[in-house]
Amino acid sequence: MVTKSDMNYKHYNKFYSHLDFMKYRNVFFIFSSALIVLGIISLFVFRMNLGIDFSSGTRVDIQSSQPLSSQHVTQAFTDLGYKPDTVVLSGNKNHIATVRLNRELNQQQIAQLKNDIQTKYHVNPNVSTVSPQVGRDLARNGLFALIIASIFIIIYVWIRFEFLQGLTAVLALIHDAFFIVTVFSLFHIEVNVLFISAVLTIVGYSINDTIVTFDRVRENIKLSRKRLSTLQELGDVVNVSIRETLTRSINTVLTVLFPVIFLLIFGSDSIKTFTIALLVGLLCGVYSSICIACPLWAVMKAHYLAGRKVRRTVRTQG
Repeated sequence: MVTKSDMNYKHYNKFYSHLDFMKYRNVFFIFSSALIVLGIISLFVFRMNLGIDFSSGTRVDIQSSQPLSSQHVTQAFTDLGYKPDTVVLSGNKNHIATVRLNRELNQQQIAQLKNDIQTKYHVNPNVSTVSPQVGRDLARNGLFALIIASIFIIIYVWIRFEFLQGLTAVLALIHDAFFIVTVFSLFHIEVNVLFISAVLTIVGYSINDTIVTFDRVRENIKLSRKRLSTLQELGDVVNVSIRETLTRSINTVLTVLFPVIFLLIFGSDSIKTFTIALLVGLLCGVYSSICIACPLWAVMKAHYLAGRKVRRTVRTQG
């Protein structure tokens, strides 16, 4: 709904005048909360399908001159005394096979496996192992990277704008990252190092979109030329700011989304984890920037101003 105060702002886009994001803020909050609860339940029930990067195991890469099939490779490893956990085929004609074993092989077993595969396929396979300690270190370092990035984002937005905007921006980022985790847990998609790379990429993309909207919020607060103190007044500014940056947000995400979709369709299976995480993160990022970060800031800002007014009244009366 367009209010009279809307007409005081520059760069007003009448095409989005019917969109009222603050009106449906509770719908957005409930929807996101339901997704978070679903993600928590999914993590407890289905857990994460950790790849070899985060769990102990052995990875064997075979490149053959002849097309391979999952059944043939699985049977070949079973005959050699190894039961594959997963077999992923790649290449134009499925001439590359990536086999994951849940067990960690020692040097003697690796040498014997290489010799058996070379005898059977006439190729020299690439065998790599990951110990449980290495997997834990990778997971811990990825979590630390996300925490450190979030802290510096809060500091930057606090200096550039205000603390509450930095806090809501980071909450939106955590929302995006957790939604990616939820999708991977529900569909039991394998999680590897590329997953961490995709999450950090989405963090950078989503915070950029959020900061652009917050910058427009700051400009429109100055243009209003009055002290905003109620949720209605803050909501009007948020609605106008989102409408003014909505075209930019949609165009930006579409520009990135199309290459990711084509990469998912035509790209190699080895980067499928990365592309799926990017696809989910891009969609969730534009949603959180528009429907979560700014409305949540308006609600928190209104509560803060109301509480400060009450404290000032109490001190005055005292």
